[in-house]
Amino acid sequence: MPRSRAVLRTLVPLALLIPLAACGGSPPAEDGGAAGAAAPGFPYTVTNCGVSSTYQAPPRRAVTMNQHATEMLLALGLQDRMAATAYLDDSVLPAYRAAYDKIKVLAEEYPSKEVLLGADPDFVYGGYASAFDKAQGRDREGLAKAGINSRLSVEYCGTGPVGLEELKTEITEVARTFGVPERGARLIEDEQRRIDAVTARVKDKAKPNVFVYDSGEGTAFTSGGNGIGNEIVSLSGGTNTFADLKDTFGDVSWEKVIERRPEVVLVYDYGGTTVEAKKQRLLNDPALAEVPAIRNKRFVVLPLSSAVLGVRVADAVESLGRQLHPDAA
Repeated sequence: MPRSRAVLRTLVPLALLIPLAACGGSPPAEDGGAAGAAAPGFPYTVTNCGVSSTYQAPPRRAVTMNQHATEMLLALGLQDRMAATAYLDDSVLPAYRAAYDKIKVLAEEYPSKEVLLGADPDFVYGGYASAFDKAQGRDREGLAKAGINSRLSVEYCGTGPVGLEELKTEITEVARTFGVPERGARLIEDEQRRIDAVTARVKDKAKPNVFVYDSGEGTAFTSGGNGIGNEIVSLSGGTNTFADLKDTFGDVSWEKVIERRPEVVLVYDYGGTTVEAKKQRLLNDPALAEVPAIRNKRFVVLPLSSAVLGVRVADAVESLGRQLHPDAA
């Protein structure tokens, strides 16, 4: 795989995104975004994945690592607070492209410690645990010693299954950290409204057994029961084949895949291996020939950036719901 996954690591409607993304300069006072020690609601203390941080004022020079962290800040209209970014899995949403193009990209993947510190950040936001790799000098403890606050997506706190409550927590705490709680509340409301519309459409449909294929040759790298990917499958009207895997992602044997006879394969699209190549790997494996999903060539697709805890969750549920239940769209 092109990135470290050992520690692994919606479209918000255009009508919502445009006003948020247009908020250049200092956020309006009603969003609580005034800078400096006198900013409303500060100091603010939050505990994230066991790390307690106190903010005297909203961050002004944030560096985001991983696409869903980047898109979270862009969805909240915080591009003016972003000193730099790094590591996309696929394409930034079109609604964010103009704002994203104005932000410095530190590295195609993760920046070195020196490059990261050279951006002079006051806040580093990682989407995957690998963003804070201690061996690379990017650990959160080390950043704190350098006077830099940090945040890791709650999907990787390792505290158990992740669902919509954790999405709400992520949006709420990030928005609060930057002094824009009103924007976070609007984003949460929109995500919930769109997800509720899908679940209402598919509630009476049979739930197919869905095997998530991220990658893998000797074993299959799949979505377990602890990540938002599992919740996305469920909300879309399916059942995750490996919901009993107590991890966000993990490796399973092909024998287990065969034994569980999934009816649908959900392919995650990202990186240098195309969706078509992943499909052919499965279709050309004679051992999988009698697996219902393979025999019937029933594949569905999501970009990886839509299958992690971020602002694309509603988009993922809408897309997967249409693919699994086209008659309910």
